[in-house]
Amino acid sequence: MHQEDIQDYIISLVGASAAKKSGHMQSLWSGYGSIDRYALKGSTYSSVVVKHINPPDVTNHPRGWNTNIGHERKLKSYQVEIAWYKNYADRCTADCRIPKCLGIYESGGEKLLIMEDLHSVGFHSHRNNITINEMKVCLSWLANFHALFLDVKPHELWQTGTYWHLETRPEELDELDDLPLKNSASAIDALLKESPYQTLVHGDAKLANFCFNKSGSKVAAVDFQYVGGGIGMKDVAYFIGSCLHEEDCAYYEQELLGHYFENFRKSLETHNKEVDFKIIHDSWSKLFPVAWTDFHRFLKGWSPGHWKINSYSERLAKKVLTEIGQV
Repeated sequence: MHQEDIQDYIISLVGASAAKKSGHMQSLWSGYGSIDRYALKGSTYSSVVVKHINPPDVTNHPRGWNTNIGHERKLKSYQVEIAWYKNYADRCTADCRIPKCLGIYESGGEKLLIMEDLHSVGFHSHRNNITINEMKVCLSWLANFHALFLDVKPHELWQTGTYWHLETRPEELDELDDLPLKNSASAIDALLKESPYQTLVHGDAKLANFCFNKSGSKVAAVDFQYVGGGIGMKDVAYFIGSCLHEEDCAYYEQELLGHYFENFRKSLETHNKEVDFKIIHDSWSKLFPVAWTDFHRFLKGWSPGHWKINSYSERLAKKVLTEIGQV
């Protein structure tokens, strides 16, 4: 789709008199497209964000994972994101704010997602470094999201949410040289899947996917390519690990989990979920180190020198492996 065609589509979609690309926000992973901002005239929207998915003929993964498995995973992730915006996104409340999807265009492998520009409605700040209070704002978002979608089935989404789940990462497992962890991968995956308290997880809840308001008191989340079924701890563990170094992970673990669960409890009440909070709390709390170890397993196979591979992660993994009889 040419630039002029994209502009014409936006104009027809939002009733603008003119649309012009005003900035490149980022490229999609491995050259699969781009995310750009378009300025508008004559519309109730001053700007929109366009996610333009246009997969290349030859993949170019930054870490060398140029395989058909990776290619198919990415293609499915964009289809999942479209299904998310078509069938689920409208359920999100102000407590788990996301950008509105204004239009979807599909032609063959090429796709466009025309999104509300969060910058234009006050969510214009990204964080490279984050305070504990700002982390709690993001954890509140996750708690509300998980409570809202508790027991919702992931129809047309990933049956198992997150981009690192075992079924889609056989190559990384093959590369893993930590044999106790490698031999326990299926058991860890089963523990997470077999929990009776499933929800929808964001699936890529890293700091970069949260947009803050000016004061840092509210956030909205973006990027729903890996949304799907799972327990809330998968998002929580991944988010905390994306923000803190090992000493702080250990120091703040209980404070952050306590904040998450308190907001989860309140949100269950808000959404009239007839479930026993204490039972879910106890179940998910025990699975927090399992969820952390699941991502740790992926990371050690994918990028053995990654900064997130640290003594805190190794301690949690050893605890989990001991409990399932691998250490």
